[in-house]
Amino acid sequence: MLRTLLLRSSSPSLRRLPYHSTKFSSLTRFLHPYPSIAFSSRPSSVVFRRLVHARRILSMAERASPSTSHSHKYTNRLAAEHSPYLLQHAHNPVDWYPWGEEAFAEARKRDVPIFLSIGYSTCHWCHVMEVESFENEGVAKLLNDWFVSIKVDREERPDVDKVYMTYVQALYGGGGWPLSVFLSPDLKPLMGGTYFPPDDKYGRPGFKTILRKVKDAWDNKRDMLVKSGAFAIEQLSEALAASAGSNKLSDGLAQRALCLCAEQLSQSYDSQYGGFGSAPKFPRPVEIQLMLYHSKKLEETGKSGEANEALKKVFFTLECMAKGGIHDHVGGGFHRYSVDEHWHVPHFEKMLYDQGQLANAYLDAFSITRDVFYSSIPRDILDYLRRDMIGSQGEIFSAEDADSAEFKGAMPKKEGAFYIWTSKEVEEILGEHAGLFKEHYYIKPTGNCDLSRMSDPHNEFKGKNVLIERNDSSAMASKLSMPIEKYLEILGECRRKLFDVRCRRPRPHLDDKVIVSWNGLAISAFAKASKVLKGEEEVARFNFPVVGCDPKEYMEVAEKAASFIRKHLYNEQTHRLQHSFRNGPSKAPGFLDDYAFLISGLLDLFEFGGGISWLIWATELQDMQDELFLDREGGAYFNTPGEDPSVLLRVKEDHDGAEPSGNSVAAINLIRLSSMVAGSKSDHYRQNAEHLLAVFEKRLNDMAMAVPLMCCAADMLSVPSRKQVILVGHKPSAEFENMLAAAHPTYDPNKTVIHIDPTDTAEMEFWEENNSNIALMARNNFAPDKVVALVCQNFTCSPSISDPKSLEQLLSKKPSSVA
Repeated sequence: MLRTLLLRSSSPSLRRLPYHSTKFSSLTRFLHPYPSIAFSSRPSSVVFRRLVHARRILSMAERASPSTSHSHKYTNRLAAEHSPYLLQHAHNPVDWYPWGEEAFAEARKRDVPIFLSIGYSTCHWCHVMEVESFENEGVAKLLNDWFVSIKVDREERPDVDKVYMTYVQALYGGGGWPLSVFLSPDLKPLMGGTYFPPDDKYGRPGFKTILRKVKDAWDNKRDMLVKSGAFAIEQLSEALAASAGSNKLSDGLAQRALCLCAEQLSQSYDSQYGGFGSAPKFPRPVEIQLMLYHSKKLEETGKSGEANEALKKVFFTLECMAKGGIHDHVGGGFHRYSVDEHWHVPHFEKMLYDQGQLANAYLDAFSITRDVFYSSIPRDILDYLRRDMIGSQGEIFSAEDADSAEFKGAMPKKEGAFYIWTSKEVEEILGEHAGLFKEHYYIKPTGNCDLSRMSDPHNEFKGKNVLIERNDSSAMASKLSMPIEKYLEILGECRRKLFDVRCRRPRPHLDDKVIVSWNGLAISAFAKASKVLKGEEEVARFNFPVVGCDPKEYMEVAEKAASFIRKHLYNEQTHRLQHSFRNGPSKAPGFLDDYAFLISGLLDLFEFGGGISWLIWATELQDMQDELFLDREGGAYFNTPGEDPSVLLRVKEDHDGAEPSGNSVAAINLIRLSSMVAGSKSDHYRQNAEHLLAVFEKRLNDMAMAVPLMCCAADMLSVPSRKQVILVGHKPSAEFENMLAAAHPTYDPNKTVIHIDPTDTAEMEFWEENNSNIALMARNNFAPDKVVALVCQNFTCSPSISDPKSLEQLLSKKPSSVA
């Protein structure tokens, strides 16, 4: 998929914010002496993403295993790799190398530049460039004769991707995948871009022209080229290794940044179709988190009107997304983004990091509203993951492709083929209820991708329909003189019938790589759902694709995923993580995001009812994160351990995009941990969080909308005293589960839940060592026949509570009422 947005951000709203513009503005004047060669190769508009879509896209998924029985004309070194993306290129005529010393040595030996191509296995535009260029024997000959060609899976090696994406971003203000960069043999960038068509067209030079010009520049202007690349890395390294002038944020900055970010997001809010920013529209859950957090703070300070306005923006956005085509109404889960402003026609790939974050966003909305609409969506997402994205040992896979065959053996693969419907198909499958279903989901004989000129500018989906809800269910039921329950039941049965038919279609390629950071996001959602969804009314009913289950099953899923990581991607002796797993651990070490996101997931596992072992592991991982990534003098965390000399940049990432930044998540983790433990350890966590945020003071002050989760973290740190809920009693029991659910009745990000069984030796030992006050409270309030809760804040605790309803009522009161 060709992305035209900012680095790691998939939010169109951020296109107005030049990524690190204040740091990089001086670089663009000199980074390359050949502007006619080095350009971003981005399309002039989103329309371009459909231009070559109908071209021949070869089957990628079928070539994802080196054990394929049929013979191939070409086989290169990638056949020995585990990455699905690298295996997709194992039989190109290009003489690909994986990232590593063998390739670097070959470039030095031959004294030729490196061509570096970075992508991922579910990337549509990566498939396009493979078919057009890397499968082309003429192009392959140019690459093989003049370059050493290296393929990198950006999901397997985000550290390598970060270096060269940052270079392209700094030079052109945008980037995307596939990323195409030319390097010197010592890995300094020379020039680069994203997708290149094979021949000159669309007003831009083709890949063959680029190769010839780079070859000529290397032969005739090498010194200037190499010096430019070396200087670029030097300047980028200096710009990205920010340090703090102080150990803490300036007074009042946290509150100003929070308000500024909310104000900037509100200015970009689409009041007609929901979302923040214009098309293409990406779900950026950190924006939802910021607006919910800001609303909570407004409510606490008596500004109910402003708080409600912020909530309306969030709820309308979540509603529009859920009703739009970006949501898979038949199978559950969300696609990557919508090409139009209506959230209608999506780019059809599904990414795990979206599912985990969006499930949490809808769970928060349910906690605030108690509206079953907002609880049905996370169930839909998590049931999709349980059905289609989880391995035999509980591991959660990475992504599903956008492209698939229209029928078995059909070529080329087409985007969305698995998900779209003709009106005739719907009529044949649904029979008597087809009319009702077609009206509800805006299905038309001519196709329904006509809501926007951006939806299908080249008639790629002519006669096809992407399901979108444009009618209110209650109004439709009333129009048909039908009880709403019956109407929803019919829709659910219709979706089930379509699902059964869809299951017989060729599935999109599954990237079954297991990424620690993305699993951490999903673990958090499953753990949270296990208690939040216990707040649904007993009479709540769901229809397909929600399977429905006892919420405790979600906790089992979360614990299995965490156990898989501990068993396969964690070294018990060194306490280090590996980044990913497929047929064994990858060569890449764990990165900051892996540690930070997993720690966050483990803290949620514990707070929502998991055992003390998850909290203990979280503290061990935090210690190792500090050892590997923390800049103890300058503050904040680097994204890599800095132990691989082939990775030229150590970046302190701050941008909260499609995924939150590791530093934002780390700051919140430190704040949460500091509220659980006591003494010097608590002080250590808090001081690290303060120093971290001080590093990004200018960012928070000047470009708050680029760092919404960090804005939340800064405000959390400024809260004088987090609320603590301590539960004491025997585990496991129905009474304990009910009290745990009552401890999470409402949305409150400045609350910590600690549960302890005084009869459990391991638990008591942990708390005696890390917070003796908790251990003392447990001993003093333990009763064998009941579960007791205490709510503490500002060094004062409530009287003990043993009734879930009473606990829920106490926690639902405003802060002034609790005292």
